[in-house]
Amino acid sequence: MQRILIVEDEMKVANAVKMGLEENGFSVALAYDGRRGKELAASGDYDLVILDLNLPGHTGYEICEVIRQRNARVPVIMLTARVGMDDKMRAFELGADDYLVKPFDFRELLARIRVFLKRAGAETIPDNRYRIMIADLEINRERKEVLRSGKKIPLTAKEYQLLELLALHSGKVISKAVIAEKVWNIDFDTGTNVIEVYMNFLRKKIDKDFDHKLLHTKTGMGYYLSGE
Repeated sequence: MQRILIVEDEMKVANAVKMGLEENGFSVALAYDGRRGKELAASGDYDLVILDLNLPGHTGYEICEVIRQRNARVPVIMLTARVGMDDKMRAFELGADDYLVKPFDFRELLARIRVFLKRAGAETIPDNRYRIMIADLEINRERKEVLRSGKKIPLTAKEYQLLELLALHSGKVISKAVIAEKVWNIDFDTGTNVIEVYMNFLRKKIDKDFDHKLLHTKTGMGYYLSGE
C-alpha cells in the first residue's frame, strides 16, 4: 500500500482528499499545519507528498526544502490557491514536481498521483524486509527502530520482537502459544503472565498517548495489531 502525506490547513479539503485517496487504496498521513507537516516530512518515508503553500507554522516551500534534503526522489505535488507565476517558479526551483491550483477536481489530482507513483516505481508490491508501516506506526527492521507519528519509541529487545511479530501479521490474531514460541523460544506455560506483562508494556509505549489504538486483545484467542 502506497503511503501519501497531505499537509493542508483547510480541514474540509484535507479530509476530502484523505477520504478519496483511502477509498482508492492508499494509506494517508495528514497534517493540518506546517509545524506538524514538517515533523512528519522529516521523520517518515512517503511515496508521495501533497503540500499546500499557505500554512501556519511553516510554509509549503520550507517543508518542500526539508523533503528534498531527505529524499530527492519522492514526488511532491503543490496544492494551492496561489496562481502567480512567481509562486510556481519558486515551487519548482525548490524541487516540487507538480503544481495544482485550487479549486481542483479530485479525479485530476488522483490521475497525477498515479502518474508520479508509476514513474517513481512506487506501485511495486510492498516489501516488509526493511520497513513496516501501519497507520502512523513505522518499524525500521534494519535499525530496529520504532516511530509513532514521527516520534521515536524506545523499546527493549523483547518488546521490539513482540511488536515486530504482531506487525508482520497485521490484522491477524496471534495466539499466546505462537508468541511464546517466536519471541521467547519456549512452550507456552499457562501459569505465567509474561506475555500479558509485555503487552501492557507495549500498550503504554505505543498506544497510551494516542487516541487511535493499534494493539488489541481477542479474548481467549490472543493479540493483534491493526491500523483500522
